[in-house]
Amino acid sequence: MQNSYPVMPMDSETFSLLRDTVQRFVSERLIPNEDRVEHDDAVPEEIIQEMRELGLFGLTVPEDYGGLGLTMSEEAQIAFELGRTAPAYRSVIGTTVGIGSQGIMMDGTPEQKAEWLPRLASGEMIASFALTEPGAGSDAASIAMTATKDGEAYRLNGTKRFITNAPRAGMFTVMARSEPGVAGAAGVSAFIVPADTQGIRLGAIDKKMGQKGTMTCDVMFDDAIVPAANIIGGVPGRGFKTAMKVLDRGRIHISAVAAGMSDRLVEESVRYAVERKQFGQAIGAFQLVQGMIADSRTDAYASWTMVKDVAARFDVGEKVSADVAATKYFATEAVGRVADRAVQIHGGAGYMAEYKVERFYRDVRLLRIYEGTSQIQQTIIAKALLRDAGLTL
Repeated sequence: MQNSYPVMPMDSETFSLLRDTVQRFVSERLIPNEDRVEHDDAVPEEIIQEMRELGLFGLTVPEDYGGLGLTMSEEAQIAFELGRTAPAYRSVIGTTVGIGSQGIMMDGTPEQKAEWLPRLASGEMIASFALTEPGAGSDAASIAMTATKDGEAYRLNGTKRFITNAPRAGMFTVMARSEPGVAGAAGVSAFIVPADTQGIRLGAIDKKMGQKGTMTCDVMFDDAIVPAANIIGGVPGRGFKTAMKVLDRGRIHISAVAAGMSDRLVEESVRYAVERKQFGQAIGAFQLVQGMIADSRTDAYASWTMVKDVAARFDVGEKVSADVAATKYFATEAVGRVADRAVQIHGGAGYMAEYKVERFYRDVRLLRIYEGTSQIQQTIIAKALLRDAGLTL
């Protein structure tokens, strides 16, 4: 999807100050609290408040609405820095920075923008995106949740699954089938639904393989009544198109997070290879260990190079969806390889919770699934090339 709303970058001095501030925040506040997040399975409220004060909830919201209005290239640099620590921190802002604000920004009415964007940008309200269902994941067009017209309102019924930030959300962007008899994506609308709407019920917080501190759960809608004016853009049946518009930006963001996490894992691996002694010398002196470090650095460097390239092209309005898919595919698969090597370099210690790499090994596994699985990215890449070559698919 081509970027339809190019924005001006910050002046270099202002952005350098922001990036340096985020770097310090990561090193001085977030990394030292990683064990606490893992133990408590929660991000401390005082850290969330500091994230609000830094403006992290408004990274992508234009300045006119109280945000920072970053370009994709600038956002990627901030996401890279946040990727160097536990993913739970970035997850707190992720759904707001992504479709929570961008769906409204790109397709919302002036009234919707004025009502919701300032509250999202300040972090006063956290957004959550409710798309996935028990029977709809990669095939998002198959969603079954219904939105039945009732006068000047709609009644929402159905269940959403694995919804990030649902327990802390102030509003949901909900994808529901609003057009009777219209199959597939064309029958889906995107609704802005306040979290305190009567008829909404949350399930238990999911227990996950990794990413402790992130919050996901089921969200059940039982005759939840939403005004028709809360359809994003005011026109029914365009919800899926709104979601697709946000995908490229979200996938570049996740790719930058993966590149940042690869960078952190290389750093941890090198530190351990220097400190750990075997056979009378540091294990980093052994060529097979050096080979793993070199492979990991190459994966990390290639990932970040791809992110910077595709983000810059996105910012000038190029159609980059296939290359975004390639970047997301490579960067998230690469960080899995880097994490695996980090555990191997640490040996038995790498399997122990005392060391960070065991945690990251579990955390990074999800990156290959959300924002489109690796297999979905492969399909996008291949189909784009084959269509360009004249094959009808």
